[in-house]
Amino acid sequence: MKSLFGLFVILISLYFNLKSAIAFDYAPEIGDSAPSFHLEGINKSIKSKKIWDSNELKGKWIVLYFYPKDFTAGCTLEAKGFSQLKNDFFKYNAEIIGISADNQDSHDSFCSEKSINYTLLSDPNGTISAKYGSWIPPYSDRNTFCLLYTSDAADEGLGVDLGGRRINKKKKGRGGGGGGGGG
Repeated sequence: MKSLFGLFVILISLYFNLKSAIAFDYAPEIGDSAPSFHLEGINKSIKSKKIWDSNELKGKWIVLYFYPKDFTAGCTLEAKGFSQLKNDFFKYNAEIIGISADNQDSHDSFCSEKSINYTLLSDPNGTISAKYGSWIPPYSDRNTFCLLYTSDAADEGLGVDLGGRRINKKKKGRGGGGGGGGG
């Protein structure tokens, strides 16, 4: 009986460990089309706008990053880092967009208190995060994608290191994937 219980515990453990590991298999890679999105969000510079749609981003470079939670130490550091580099990205016609499971009220407070100067989108059920291989319930996982939205796909071509410190622009390339980062 003890060995049967032990086997049961091992099987349950494997199930949950494999489930979270499988999420990373679904991340778009260079050459793939970037999943589209239509999400509620906040941008302190565009107070009247409540919905962001990837179709509105055609012809723009997008640094799309997923993060676990507003106001946590690592996420605050990352968000403030992107805020400091916003003008550098702007030189390349690049817009920064952050996505997490937090609601709009949390994003609004986070942007106000931490001086976040770009768009944060709410993905409370992880629907879009999962399409980017960035969902480990109940949080978005930390990943960054660099995209150029075109008429029917996203072209890879803007390289950014994990801290958002370096910008490289390529002339050609198709894809929707980008770098990811841990913890």
